[in-house]
Amino acid sequence: MPLVKPSLSFQQIINMNVGFFGIQYSFGLQQTAVGPLYSFLGAHEGELPLLFLAGPVTGLLIQPIIGALSDKTWHPKYGRRKPFFLIGAIACSLCLFAFPFSRSLWMAAGLLWILDAANNTAMEPYRAFIADKLPSEQLATGFLTQSFFTGLGITLANVSLFVFQSFIKGQSEVGIPYWVYGSFFVGSFCSITSVLWSVVKTPEIPPSDEELIHMRAQKRNFLDPFFEIFEAIGDMPRVMWQLALVYLFQWYALFIYWQYVPLSIARSVWNTSSEENIQLYEEAAAWTGLVNGFYNVITFLSAFFLVGLAKKFGPKWVHIVCLLAATVSLLILPSIHDKYLLFAPMIGFGVAWASMMGVPYLLVVESLPKERYGVYMGIINMMIVIPMIIQTLSFGAIFEKILGSDPRNAISFAGALLAVAAIATAFIPTNESKMSQS
Repeated sequence: MPLVKPSLSFQQIINMNVGFFGIQYSFGLQQTAVGPLYSFLGAHEGELPLLFLAGPVTGLLIQPIIGALSDKTWHPKYGRRKPFFLIGAIACSLCLFAFPFSRSLWMAAGLLWILDAANNTAMEPYRAFIADKLPSEQLATGFLTQSFFTGLGITLANVSLFVFQSFIKGQSEVGIPYWVYGSFFVGSFCSITSVLWSVVKTPEIPPSDEELIHMRAQKRNFLDPFFEIFEAIGDMPRVMWQLALVYLFQWYALFIYWQYVPLSIARSVWNTSSEENIQLYEEAAAWTGLVNGFYNVITFLSAFFLVGLAKKFGPKWVHIVCLLAATVSLLILPSIHDKYLLFAPMIGFGVAWASMMGVPYLLVVESLPKERYGVYMGIINMMIVIPMIIQTLSFGAIFEKILGSDPRNAISFAGALLAVAAIATAFIPTNESKMSQS
């Protein structure tokens, strides 16, 4: 007999997702602070894609393995998913604290590999946690609450860069400004405390007696998670393959944006680069943090509004419109020369980011077997990171040979790719994504 999941109050849904705030604060620092930090340590613009390889590679390796392991895990005291995102949060907190003490470019790159592995260990079980806990009619609220905390966490991370840059002066002997230290220290604190809140406040649903018997009867070895991943890919529903095509263009574009938006804004507004005038570039990097913080304000303000739209019109059409809004935003952004006008296109981009972080899961979750939520959420993350790996390996040549080594052209190119993602979304059959009405 299928398990009937009890409906949760809005406060309970908030409590279970608070930990996502700390995870996304860390992600916000990676989006906006790591690129400039690399520049402060002497990285050239064309090297940035390879220096960001840590995120997609660790996501490709870590998330599906953690998902497969958490599907097969149960502890009466610690639960199924919570041990994994707690371990990930502790490691993430330590890495964030250490990051600004990097003495060289390759030390920073190495810490980013560890930080991304920790973030991925924490993030993957959170997606499955929502599917585990919530009945169908509350899935939209659950996933888009994560979009809310994504926006809030990244907003505060980016705003902290701007605030600390305004008040904290000086730099370390290797050239890292002291205001960078403040943002990473705050991120270290937020990472562990927010996850602890969710761990303490949210009990997990225990498996049935039959599930426990099945878990304990299985013989385990090191290769089991890999076999589980390949088997799940072989059994993957068609709608997930279609989502993979959408993600190919969507996440390739987003990785371009995060790598090159500080450089694009430095060129279009300050008419400089990190190699020409480091002081002006610092101002541009801090202002980029404010711009990125603003679009994430829009994200957390619009996340719950998208819940209603997804229920009324279906998640597919909501995501198409949001991707087209982001397309327009990125096509406009490089032509803006007034730093205050940069905020206008970020409205559309912020709404789209809210959709990207929640709505696609609604397209597929009803098609997934509950006993494989963890591994399939990990496979969805593979669909995110494989385009990022392709981007890191291919975009350096595209940037130099096709886009004229101009970061403004890179942002426009990302906007065009988001339009292709919207077209690919239109081919996902609506009847394969059942959206429950509340």
